[in-house]
Order: sequence, then C-alpha cells, then structure tokens
Amino acid sequence: MKRLWLFILALLLPVLPVQAERLVSGISNDTIQITSSFDGERLTFYGTIAPDAGSTERVVQGPFDVVVVILGPTQNRVAREMTHNFGIWLNTEQVEFKRFPSYFHVLSSKRLIEIADINLLNENYILPEAHAMAPNPAGFMKTLQFGRELIRLMSQDGLFGVQENGVQFMSDTFYSAQLTLPSSAPPGPYIAQTYVFKNGQIIARKSEGFAVRKIDFERFLAQSATQSPLLYGIACVVLALFTGWLGGVLFRR
Repeated sequence: MKRLWLFILALLLPVLPVQAERLVSGISNDTIQITSSFDGERLTFYGTIAPDAGSTERVVQGPFDVVVVILGPTQNRVAREMTHNFGIWLNTEQVEFKRFPSYFHVLSSKRLIEIADINLLNENYILPEAHAMAPNPAGFMKTLQFGRELIRLMSQDGLFGVQENGVQFMSDTFYSAQLTLPSSAPPGPYIAQTYVFKNGQIIARKSEGFAVRKIDFERFLAQSATQSPLLYGIACVVLALFTGWLGGVLFRR
C-alpha cells in the first residue's frame, strides 16, 4: 500500500504548480497634507511581480495585468430623486447607501473587460457599479438605479473614475501608475488595493494605506465644526456681521 501511494504521488507531482507569484509594491507618499493652497497631489503607485518566497524559480512568466483601486473613507450617503409637482420640485424617493466610498478611482493596464470576467471584477468591487449593487432594503433594481446616478454625480466632481491604460509596464514584471488626487478629495484614511491578473484570474494582491489630512488653520476649522458646532456657528455669524459692517464703513469712505 505504501508503494502504491508513492507511485500516485509521483504521478501528481508534475502537474502541481512549480512556482507562485507575489507582489512587491509601494506608494510615493503615505501622507498628503491639505493647506489653504492645496490644489491636488500626484501619487505614484509602483511595484514588481516576483517569485513567491521558497520558489525555486528566479523569474515569473507572464503576461500579467495590473489593476490599482484607490478607496477613500466610507460614508453614509443618500441619493434622492426630485420630481416636478404642481410647479414645485420635491424629493419624492430616496435610497440610503451605507459605507459608500467618498472617493473611488481605478487604474488598469488595459480595458477591464479584457482583463477578467465582469463577475469576477464585481465580486472584488473593482468596477464602480459594484458599489451600486450592494444589498439594500430598497431592493436590487431601485438600488442599482439610484446607485448609478450617485456614481455619475460623484464622477462629475472628480471623486469617482476609471482610467484604463493608467498602469504602465516598464518591463515584463515592473509597473508604474500615477494618479492626481483632486483638491476636493475628502480627508481621512485611504486604501490602495493592487490586483495582479494572469489568464483572467487574480494571482496576487496587496493593500497599502495612505492618509489625507488637514493641517494648520484648515485643521482648526474642521475640528471646531465637528467638536464644537454651536460655538463654530456663532463665530461664523459674528464674523459675517463684522465683515459686513467693515465693508459698509470702507465703502462710505
């Protein structure tokens, strides 16, 4: 019996994979500071595909495709539909989305539908529409309709986007991608999820974080608005009254 098992094992060994791939990646900047003059920041994502630890192979065989998904802090968002009733525009229907990304951008080495099956892309939340298909009490079709409209509006503000051919291969295994984070990017923790595809399947992935933070006077205003909203509101009213009075004095002169 022992010899039989050894014979079966010997037959199976040639069909077992002799190597596996791993991803070694990085980001050019792990902290982005928002000041009064902040007009956006360019980030570079780079990496290489290498043999897995313990592999006897020194190189990996492609071709490979790379997709980088950048996710901003999640928020609860409400999408509303306005209708014209008796000469007045009113909100008639709405759908609330829990933990919806405040920022979402995809960079890929070629067209996403050429990289993998659409179901696999949706399962890993690589397509923007995947966030519009998350389970919701409003029902699938209504959630999808309102979710797509929400994504369209956020895309107009530069908060959602897909940049196919945004990842460039410098060699068979080394890639680089650049993304300009807009000035409207919300502060908070961000995650860059990198996927390596081969023959339409994910063979390696890695997640890395970076932060967008307000500093100086902008940070003081943001903290005051959230921690002491009443005092912040009073201060804004006083400042507006003072500015109006000062303007009146200057113009009378």
